[in-house]
Amino acid sequence: MGIIRTFLSTAVLGGTGSVAGFAFWTRHAKFVPLSPTDAIFSSPAYLRNNPNKNPASQDLCVRRVPLSKIKPHLLEKEAEGKLTEAFCQGLWSGLEGKEKEIEGGHEQGSIANAHKTGYAYQRHYLSKKYQNTTTTAHQLWTRPELATSSYDVGTQITDHFEVVSKTPEAIVVRCGGSPLEQGVRASDGLFEMGVQIKKDEGVAEFRLKSVFYTGLGKAEGPPMPAHVFFAHKLYTKLWMETAVGNVVR
Repeated sequence: MGIIRTFLSTAVLGGTGSVAGFAFWTRHAKFVPLSPTDAIFSSPAYLRNNPNKNPASQDLCVRRVPLSKIKPHLLEKEAEGKLTEAFCQGLWSGLEGKEKEIEGGHEQGSIANAHKTGYAYQRHYLSKKYQNTTTTAHQLWTRPELATSSYDVGTQITDHFEVVSKTPEAIVVRCGGSPLEQGVRASDGLFEMGVQIKKDEGVAEFRLKSVFYTGLGKAEGPPMPAHVFFAHKLYTKLWMETAVGNVVR
């Protein structure tokens, strides 16, 4: 989770831009309690990589969107998982048109600019450190790759995430370190991107679920200090909006 802490401290907590503007833009994303009986805690990836059942920093962010606002072709193939895929694609690829500004250094890491870029800052940082033509060449790095991938199990993203589970309703990635390190890690976590259609309510409920934990040894408490966890929640709301932006008309 070191890269997450670094990014959050500079791009979110370190920002001096319009906090009010960010709050308004992300106002529809709400955090709700994550049940201790949630399926993620009994998933093979969680049980295998948190063998000592260490406590976790965890949250669940929910965003409800009227079905009338969802792109029709995604609803038509929702049972095939196309809506979930598009939600995932939007989260990782960010918003179109900001790539050159980020790489050229014209955007500063701040709350004011964060909503324009989504994952792009973190991806650019990871690319400079870890992208190469040998050990990470098979991973997703560019915006076109991230915007079109089907995110099947085994897909690796920017040397920091790997898809470990995929259903029509949810895609789960392992995070917290390089996917090249497959064993139990000191810093580890799972991140789930999901959607549930509630026809009786006329909405699609999009969900971002995070569970971070210490894999090695015995931990006395959750791994994220309060200020970092707060920043993580801001970043989650940012991701939610960029992801939803890819599925609405």
